Amino acid sequence: MNRVRVLAFDIFGTVVDWHGSIVREVSALYPQVDANAFALAWRAGYRPAMARVMSGELGWTRIDELHRLILNGLLPRFGLGHLDEHQRRHLNRVWHRLDPWPDAVAGLTRLKTRHIVCTLSNGNIGLLTDMAKRAGLPWDCILSAEVFRAYKPDPRTYLGVAGVFDAAPAEVILVAAHQDDLDAARACGLATAYIERPLEFGASQPRELSPDPANTHHARDLLHLADLLACPAPA
Repeated sequence: MNRVRVLAFDIFGTVVDWHGSIVREVSALYPQVDANAFALAWRAGYRPAMARVMSGELGWTRIDELHRLILNGLLPRFGLGHLDEHQRRHLNRVWHRLDPWPDAVAGLTRLKTRHIVCTLSNGNIGLLTDMAKRAGLPWDCILSAEVFRAYKPDPRTYLGVAGVFDAAPAEVILVAAHQDDLDAARACGLATAYIERPLEFGASQPRELSPDPANTHHARDLLHLADLLACPAPA
């Protein structure tokens, strides 16, 4: 593992708590809405929306715009069809305001003492930058599907991050809480680190976390990953 130079991170669910953040904000703004169901429904539209781009039905579209398309279809179902443009735009930007998991900032801070730490997310650059600024996420570099004009799991994303740093694929670890993401990265020659996030979808839908021996590492959280990679703890 001494060859590893770059740790590339999935973001939604791995580094930030999208479900809990959306539930908290929707509950505060619209207490009459089932915020848990709303958050899950919004996220459920994510892959189908990306598939419309990947199939060519839609041209290249940033995740901000895909989130808005999903939201517009969602609001009438939850009795929020009356929201005006300002309210819709503010709600859509909740994805820029997601809270990090409790271990994220400290874990990234340790990991970057020995490695380059960067995002590798389908989220667009502006979204990821706003999120990092608000949450204090200490990235060395923000990379996005927007850079490569391709969403994960397209190989252009995984190989693209290696190319940005003039690194061999084996010198990059993809860090993610999603096995399909890790499988796709491994097929491109990257090492992989699985992060347990049992509450990504909330307490009503706990995730199964059995280790997959194909992964290079399996960690409880980012602090545990820092331990596994021998990154020093603060004095």
